[in-house]
Amino acid sequence: MQKKIIFSLLVFFLLIFESTAKDTFFSLKNNKVNVRYQPTLNSPIKYIYKKINLPVKLIDKKENFRRIIDLKNNSGWIHRSQLKESNSIINLKNKVLFKKPSNFSKPILKLEKGRLLIIKKCHNDWCYINTGDYSGWIETDNIWGSIN
Repeated sequence: MQKKIIFSLLVFFLLIFESTAKDTFFSLKNNKVNVRYQPTLNSPIKYIYKKINLPVKLIDKKENFRRIIDLKNNSGWIHRSQLKESNSIINLKNKVLFKKPSNFSKPILKLEKGRLLIIKKCHNDWCYINTGDYSGWIETDNIWGSIN
């Protein structure tokens, strides 16, 4: 009986932890970032990112390296010096950029799916972003990245 109770409590806490665990995102710090097969500078380069501020999700850590995965499910190891606190997102669906944080505000631009957006600030379910020559507000649903 006691084993069943302990097992039930363990399952309960694991389910709670899993559902409340938040994904950790970083942004690439430079225009050229090497992704390696293993967490060492001696490991061969798997591929190279050439997009500053690209958001990537943390999936593992080992010493000074972080294993990441990107929107297209590419993964590998990046030295932590090449990562910074997340400041960007990618929209997963077409969105509208608004002048103010409201669907009733003046629309500025239609943002195509997959566009890199630099976050300036967020409030409730809206973020003020920059993309190219445009700035404005978007809703924060259907995005890849973190709005911390």
